[in-house]
Amino acid sequence: MDIQTKATVDEISNVTEGQWGKRTTAPRTTATLGTEPRRSSGAIDYNLAGGSCMTAVAGVGTGSDWRQALDQALTSFPGDGYGLVFAFASHHYQDAYPELLASIRGSLRPLTLLGCSGQGVIGTGIELEEEPAISVLALRLPGASLRPLTLTQSELETLSSPEATRAFIGVASSDVNAWVVFADPFTFDADRLLASLGAAYPGLPVVGGLASAGPGVRATTLFLDGAPISSGAVLLALGGAWKIHPLVSQGAEPIGQTWTVTGADRNLILSLGGRPALEVLLETMHDLPLSLQERASRNLLVGLAIDEYRDEFVRGDFLIRNLMGVHKESGSLAIGALPRVGQTVQFQIRDAGAASEELRLMLARAGGDFGDKPPNGALVCSCNGRGVGLFGEPHHDAMALLRQFGELPAAGLFCNGELGPVRGKNFVHGFTASIAFFVPAG
Repeated sequence: MDIQTKATVDEISNVTEGQWGKRTTAPRTTATLGTEPRRSSGAIDYNLAGGSCMTAVAGVGTGSDWRQALDQALTSFPGDGYGLVFAFASHHYQDAYPELLASIRGSLRPLTLLGCSGQGVIGTGIELEEEPAISVLALRLPGASLRPLTLTQSELETLSSPEATRAFIGVASSDVNAWVVFADPFTFDADRLLASLGAAYPGLPVVGGLASAGPGVRATTLFLDGAPISSGAVLLALGGAWKIHPLVSQGAEPIGQTWTVTGADRNLILSLGGRPALEVLLETMHDLPLSLQERASRNLLVGLAIDEYRDEFVRGDFLIRNLMGVHKESGSLAIGALPRVGQTVQFQIRDAGAASEELRLMLARAGGDFGDKPPNGALVCSCNGRGVGLFGEPHHDAMALLRQFGELPAAGLFCNGELGPVRGKNFVHGFTASIAFFVPAG
């Protein structure tokens, strides 16, 4: 029985997906809205000389007039001739996207420009939600190989094998270090794309997000060079001398102990450790301190271990998915995933405190990984359910990045879904901060 459609669902306090913000469910459809996407004619390889080539710069601009906002965003940009430029513009400028992209290309002369529309945009130490704004990140990336392309849903459905995927894209697996993807959530199956890229280019991180727009608007815009695109996805294969160090903060804190799934049916967990799953959940809640019980009753989730053969599980080992509801008669739990028998799970909570602490810890860990060689820049994709709505104050994720890495050039947006790897496997996430650091491949 599918508990979401056929059973009477009893909620534990407010265990609902709606609790967590403004996400939009994307239907699986092949509809094309407007401009037909196009493919790049080939990879771009370049090697710029000189000390200034290692620079990156970012800027944010606001205002009802997009020209004024863009001038403000580009004020501190020294010169032009960048290898890769990311641009994110709020939905308020939708009618001017063609002119806006042309102006960015004319000012910065990038080899590749990638980005999308956003419900809000993110810059270095700043987040602008629900107001007209533009965020731009320009990277020189000497020695990089860039392969931009577009992909429609119908084209995606023809990628029936790893060989077919590589043939369509035209890049050997040895020539790619990472992928950046922005997709329209209403016309494109991002989960299917991640599966195709994972099979064709195993072990490579895929970062980025699903574009967003104004509240209730079921249409977004993608950017590739000078073309605004209203459906499908835009991709960038990054190779050569540069790679991406991904950070995915799902904003959750584990509670109780880990359990092995002993019974499952579609999206239902029937039993854990040979006991009804609901019984285990209630026992876990009962054993928590009172203060933690109150937090957990409002924000319960389930973490599914990516690798159940680990001796010890910590934050970052789990894929976090919503606890959708419970069925008292059967003692089963409905979750936003397809659990399997033998999989390790642990209940989780997500709230402002848990999300803030996890991001802080993960940024500190990344700082230790970089040592005395900081990244060149950062691409920040945060869920539109984070921001002020979650933390109660603006600029949370951007300021966390600033505190750890100083004035690291950064740009991004508030997404309808975030892309990034957990324990080496790429997923579409919700309520997550996915950060891509650009670092030398060596």
